[in-house]
Amino acid sequence: MAPKQKIIGFIKLQVPAGQANPSPPVGPALGQKGLNIMEFCKAFNAKTQGMEPGAPVPVIITAYADRTFTFEMKKPPVSYYLKKKVGIKSGHGAPNTGSFAGKITQDQIREIAEEKLVDMNTTDVASAMRSIEGSAIAMGLEIV
Repeated sequence: MAPKQKIIGFIKLQVPAGQANPSPPVGPALGQKGLNIMEFCKAFNAKTQGMEPGAPVPVIITAYADRTFTFEMKKPPVSYYLKKKVGIKSGHGAPNTGSFAGKITQDQIREIAEEKLVDMNTTDVASAMRSIEGSAIAMGLEIV
């Protein structure tokens, strides 16, 4: 078994799928750790090729002392899925005021919960649905 490499840090970014490039925030964040920016951009874009272009993808990059790296991708944020399902560009400016930005059904919330379950801190779909319902309410969506 090979000796463990020394980890010098973690970098958390949210990068649009298939659109990683050396401009901020990717370039400066990787440059500070001395990592090869273009190598990350090519690898990330290749891995996200099958995803919807422009979908925000949270990524955690592990930087090692020998200037190599590994990265782990997560699913897009719940707010992205909610906006996509409802067909809106942003949430309500003043949630909990009686007016709504849109409507979402329990079935749509279940679909989102099943998709995001791997990234959530629960293995129970019902718990994940309650969490997503809270996000929907905070965005000013009506649950029907």
